[in-house]
Amino acid sequence: MKTTLLGHPRIGRQRELKKACEAFWSGKINQTELLNTAKEIKKQNWLQQQDLGVDLIPSNDFSFYDQVLDACLTFGCIPKRYNNIDKSNYLELYFAMARGLQKDNIDVTAMEMTKWFDTNYHYIVPEFEKEQTFHFFSNKIIEEYKEALTLGIKTKPVLIGPVTFLLQGKEKESGFHRLDLLDKLLPVYFEVIERLENLGAEYIQFDEPCLALNLSEKEQQAITKTYNKIAKKFPALKVFLANYFDCYGENLNIALQLPVDTLHLDLVRCPLQLNDILESEHFNPKTKLSLGVVDGRNIWKNDFETSIKIIEKASKKLDPENLWIASSCSLLHTPYDLDLETTLEPEIKQWLAFTKQKIEEIVALKHLLKADNDGYLHLFEENKLANLTKKSSKLIHNDSVKTRISNLKSSDSHRESTFSTRQVLQKQALHLPLFPTTTIGSFPQTKEVRSWRLKFKKGILSQQEYNTLIAKEIEDSIRFQEEIGLDVLVHGEFERNDMVEYFGEKLNGFAFSSYGWVQSYGSRCVKPPILFGDVSRENPMTVKWSEYAQSLTDIPVKGMLTGPVTILQWSFVRNDQPRDVTCNQIALAIRDEVTDLEKAGLKIIQIDEPAIREGLPLREEEWKNYLNWAVKAFRISASGVQNQTQIHTHMCYSEFNDIIASISDMDADVITIETSRSEMELLDVFVDFKYPNEIGPGVYDIHSPRVPSLEEIENLLTKAKNVLPKEHIWVNPDCGLKTRDWPETKDALKNLVTAAKNLRSQTLELV
Repeated sequence: MKTTLLGHPRIGRQRELKKACEAFWSGKINQTELLNTAKEIKKQNWLQQQDLGVDLIPSNDFSFYDQVLDACLTFGCIPKRYNNIDKSNYLELYFAMARGLQKDNIDVTAMEMTKWFDTNYHYIVPEFEKEQTFHFFSNKIIEEYKEALTLGIKTKPVLIGPVTFLLQGKEKESGFHRLDLLDKLLPVYFEVIERLENLGAEYIQFDEPCLALNLSEKEQQAITKTYNKIAKKFPALKVFLANYFDCYGENLNIALQLPVDTLHLDLVRCPLQLNDILESEHFNPKTKLSLGVVDGRNIWKNDFETSIKIIEKASKKLDPENLWIASSCSLLHTPYDLDLETTLEPEIKQWLAFTKQKIEEIVALKHLLKADNDGYLHLFEENKLANLTKKSSKLIHNDSVKTRISNLKSSDSHRESTFSTRQVLQKQALHLPLFPTTTIGSFPQTKEVRSWRLKFKKGILSQQEYNTLIAKEIEDSIRFQEEIGLDVLVHGEFERNDMVEYFGEKLNGFAFSSYGWVQSYGSRCVKPPILFGDVSRENPMTVKWSEYAQSLTDIPVKGMLTGPVTILQWSFVRNDQPRDVTCNQIALAIRDEVTDLEKAGLKIIQIDEPAIREGLPLREEEWKNYLNWAVKAFRISASGVQNQTQIHTHMCYSEFNDIIASISDMDADVITIETSRSEMELLDVFVDFKYPNEIGPGVYDIHSPRVPSLEEIENLLTKAKNVLPKEHIWVNPDCGLKTRDWPETKDALKNLVTAAKNLRSQTLELV
């Protein structure tokens, strides 16, 4: 047997890539310095895998921003609006597509961004036209293969498969289906393959996670066509076909008949598929199987006993030389190294495995399955003991939490009255104008603000000193919002490190790493909490600063909370009980906070749920169950307040088309969504469905450093007004402003307020 990974994290052990990219964007380092940082990260990743004993190491799993964006550049799939950017300046073009660009006489918007399947990783969405052409533009995959060769490492280059690449993109005009472009795209793949083969590449990994979806007959035929053509043109190539995040499902027979060398299985998400494959009449025993038994999505230690049983089952049907032991998916979604953690509770730490430890697990499993495994038996015993102590740990279980869950009633997930009744009462209570303006919650967390938090944690600042600084920052932000004329204010969240981590720190059942960073998008890294036990809230979490902010002004201030589904999705979640039970525990904790905010005088409370679409299972037959418990959890968190209290929720970078009825069932009084990158395209589904509640379509792309013009915002608002009832429209950015700088934030928000006032005046004149 041999070992492999599907991909490795690329941000660096200490987030070196994040820091280098942001320094490059701000002009503090030059292109050469950025490229050198990237080169060193790749080198360290490859050498670590080699030193730990990985047999087939991936390349082209590195990216400055996103692997789908890399593929767009590789295949020359560059939207025409970037034609004025010098194509020889690769990084300027690359980051313009990712982040937009305002420079000299160039002002271009970024490409759309959304979630990669059911993860919190965001990818850049390819854009396709009817007459789309492709050509080999970026040499990145070739150069990285050659880089590894200079270290003496013959890698397995990783490419997003042609069908997944097309399906994850969007048609930018009508009259064609993006799969119609397959025949134009494949020749560029052939050129890439040919160049890699000429350099000596033996294996190429094609990622086709679309095989975990309910594919149409046309989509299945595209898969068959693609890999038959590759096999015919490159008979010596060993295709490593990777599906992950779920089973092959009804695509299994198609996959089993493909002329590929190796078929990868995600046996963490779908362990039962191995039986289906081994017993299928279509399975060719000469096909190698890559057994993804080590979890690439979570951080819990592998259960060697269970994994060995799975691998042994496969080895009874296949020659061991035809088996790979692998991660379930790319380890992109896990932190670098548990060895860096010195403050974690030892009992909890022994249950965990980060990327380095997962690689060690993969290699250990290989050796434990050998006859001469004496040198590894101690690892088996240590693994077994750690998993046993986790099952019986007193840290995990809380009887009072379990009792409260068992006592939940149907009425706990319903507001007192329907939205139509609440809307009237809320308008009377809030006295908001037409097209009310607000922001999503956070304001820029400057270097200075972050330094206060660090100094407070290190004991350099006292609690009183820290509180004084935060109070002044909140007051300044309130005065700024009043000055520019926002209608609903926020306190700015200056005391918060992250929208999930902050709450986890104040809830029982969570633990925290110091270096457990994972990439969310671009240079944005998050440090997910470790949700290991029953969740409860002992004390208010946000009331102090929200109440203080409201005391500074007569204008309504929103209380800002993160919803139960998002806290669940953006944490490393315990794997010893159903996720819906854990989610309801969080929902009850948030419900307590919501009612406390109302008692403190907050008339508007926002419960953010950007991850509710992200949590949707990939297979449609599993949607109903998930949506039922996810919507119920949100409603539990929001339903303890009076009719006059207005509940907002926020969702960003999600496709709502398939779940709009469930979004409506959440029964939030106001929903704010991302629409600026898609130019209000996402509103179509709310219009077609006749969404009954109020909507704030984002008119300012906060993931780009560019400042939207007044005209640009007015055009977007006009589009919204043409399709939505004017009484239902709010005006706001796409998302929180935490990652932006103050100068661009102020300019953009001034334009936003002016645009709303202009639209208000025009509408009232017509009336």
